[in-house]
Amino acid sequence: MPMRKIILLTGFEPFNQETINPSWEAVRALQGWGEGDFIVHARQLPCVFGHANKVLHQAVEELQPCVVIAVGQAGGRVDLSLERVAINIDDAPIADNNQRQIIDQPVVNGAPAAYFSTLPIKAIVHALREAGLPSSVSQSAGTFVCNHVFYGLMHQARDWGTTMRAGFIHIPYLPQQAAAHPGTASMRLEDMVEGLRIAIRTTLAHTVDVREAGGLTH
Repeated sequence: MPMRKIILLTGFEPFNQETINPSWEAVRALQGWGEGDFIVHARQLPCVFGHANKVLHQAVEELQPCVVIAVGQAGGRVDLSLERVAINIDDAPIADNNQRQIIDQPVVNGAPAAYFSTLPIKAIVHALREAGLPSSVSQSAGTFVCNHVFYGLMHQARDWGTTMRAGFIHIPYLPQQAAAHPGTASMRLEDMVEGLRIAIRTTLAHTVDVREAGGLTH
């Protein structure tokens, strides 16, 4: 029997005084889920500069996935955000979970300024919207641990050549989090989980992204 393709999903532990992180709640809900010739493995990452990438890289080496989708919380965002580009800078507006606030340091010394996602981000956005889930292409993953992991992931993917496709998705608060931040958008966990299912299916179905507008005017 042929071996099933491995999809690696990662989510973060809670940070910045939150008691829950929707990225981990959504990712762990898909542990062991699969369809046809693939199966999902979920891993939690620490919200800690440096250590997060070590945990991620160990998981990639162990599992040898064909697709890696890292997921992170972006409180204040209104949709599932498919990140286009990871940049080689750590510039933390707050301290990480080890109380380190790194300012203006590269993620990887001497590496390229940026990497693009190799997920079919526009095809995923299109599929999510078709399913009634709000989604968009995002032009910035920030400069905190989410971007740190996104950049580290794409740097590792480069070393693997073209065999591993990878990228990052930001998700909003859960309703119980938004209740503590009046006026902030939220999304149901069930919708986040379904959105990740769609992202996986779409990635496996598209070797080339679709061409449709996904940019910004500012």
